Amino acid sequence: MLKFILRRTLLMIPQLILLSIIIFMLSKAMPGDALTSAFMSNPNASEEQIEKIRDKLGLNDPWYEQYGRWIGNAVQGDFGQSYVHKQPVTSLLAGRIENTVLLSLFTAIVIYLIAIPLGIIAGRWTDTWADKMIVTYNYFAFATPLFVFALLMLYLFSFILGWFPIGGSGNIRIEPGSWEYIVDRAKHLFLPVMSGALIGTFATIQYLRNDIIDQKIKDYVKTARSKGVPEGRVYTRHILRNSLLPIAAFLGYEITGLISGSIFIESIFSYPGLGQLFLQSISQRDFTVVTALVMVSGAAVIIGTLLSDIILSIVDPRIRIE
Repeated sequence: MLKFILRRTLLMIPQLILLSIIIFMLSKAMPGDALTSAFMSNPNASEEQIEKIRDKLGLNDPWYEQYGRWIGNAVQGDFGQSYVHKQPVTSLLAGRIENTVLLSLFTAIVIYLIAIPLGIIAGRWTDTWADKMIVTYNYFAFATPLFVFALLMLYLFSFILGWFPIGGSGNIRIEPGSWEYIVDRAKHLFLPVMSGALIGTFATIQYLRNDIIDQKIKDYVKTARSKGVPEGRVYTRHILRNSLLPIAAFLGYEITGLISGSIFIESIFSYPGLGQLFLQSISQRDFTVVTALVMVSGAAVIIGTLLSDIILSIVDPRIRIE
């Protein structure tokens, strides 16, 4: 296991380098540069003044020199300066990453809490009324766009019923660490988490249902039944053990995927996380922030793949990755 983790960690280094080059080149291909949005609101700035600042910041240097400076600083945790927010990009991300991680973590937990029981019921009691209801819900979750469902949740539970806040991540007037603060954070998280979870369950439910149906006709299941093993034990000891392994393995990738894909949820609920910051930075041409966010998201996906492989080897002792 230790050799596997070390080997995969070393393999991540060239992947991250290639990712950084692609991201940097794409940022350079975008119209404008880091100073474009900074001087859009200043009509008195002349082209000569802007060019002098570009030369001073090294924005007119060859791309490989700019990349060398950028990646050298990024390795040290310095992604540059946000010209819109007037602060270091690292500080800007640090203030929002906690919100996105909390949102993604709780969304993944709720997805599994909903999807696993429904998938087991649908797979074990196939073609019953319960299975038909679950399949109907699954089709609804698959066909409904996330932003439409999130808007409906916001309209119903915030504007009509008034049960939950319209937006934000917490009340700044409440003292952090108190019980009131925890309850308030939970209220702000509830709608974004449930919106993402209720629509995001369809893949896990469908996979688990299909795999259980496939496992039921395997030879080892028939052998267990022929030996008189109770039906409940056949499912818990044999079928579910094999069917749940891939789902457990996807946990690391699921969480990191949610972290990098929470743009719609955060925008609709005005949740101050990385997704909302990403859209704002694109519209404001704050390319230093955009580049850092894409780099962080790509690195999270690579790390999530490693976590998934580690989880798979832990939950199934029969698997040995050497």
